[in-house]
Amino acid sequence: MLNFERKGNGKETLVLLHGFMENLSIWSDMEPHFSQDFSLLKIDLPGHGQSEILGEIHTMELMADEVKKVLDHQNLEKVHLLGHSMGGYTALAFAGKYPEYLKSLTLFFSTYFADDEEKKQQRIKSYRIIKDAFPHYVRAGIPNLFNPNERDILEGKIETALETALSTNNMGALACVKGMVERTDKKHIMQNFEGKILVLAGKHDNAVKTETTIKHLPDKTNIKSYVLDCGHNGHWEKPAVCAEIINTELLHNLPKKLVF
Repeated sequence: MLNFERKGNGKETLVLLHGFMENLSIWSDMEPHFSQDFSLLKIDLPGHGQSEILGEIHTMELMADEVKKVLDHQNLEKVHLLGHSMGGYTALAFAGKYPEYLKSLTLFFSTYFADDEEKKQQRIKSYRIIKDAFPHYVRAGIPNLFNPNERDILEGKIETALETALSTNNMGALACVKGMVERTDKKHIMQNFEGKILVLAGKHDNAVKTETTIKHLPDKTNIKSYVLDCGHNGHWEKPAVCAEIINTELLHNLPKKLVF
């Protein structure tokens, strides 16, 4: 079973799925800002943190199945599910397979689109370097995921992100990259899911096409989106703002499509 941690005694369970080359520790800056009405369930996805590698390819559906095993083990249903980046792809796969488990779905600096051909080729070209020169791959990529206008302010957070990524098993990372290449478009999930959908995006996100993601959201009253003045890592760049939006949207209601 996947490694996980539970925290808090709130009546609403918020399940947190980290992104690629991250682990459950990434939520530490946000945790003090989450409402006490939430009980947090933080999970290490396969091949990350203290969770084992499960195969040569970690598809999003495989990872969703493993998340379900944790929920079943903890006797949880009707939870709020939030995923950062790759965690968002996993959350979408989960919503497609097990919608009855979910009150809400939050894409946290993530997208429902599959990779375009250029992105797929970039990932495929990265296989060898992930396998043979993982530290170089990490150091070349991680700083670019933060707001370029605030690199000096974010220096400590960038270092934390680098340390977190470098602690990841490179073969676990490789299995997930292969899974991300295979993932399919999930706009139909966004269209069909009946619970609340929350989308948090970064104006300076170099990993996700924010403008396209927001522009093509289905026009449904259960979907709300926010674009923040940050890069790909709102949990490190804007933890208090992100947590407050999540508190407000999942526990209350606000007008649609606000910009912070």
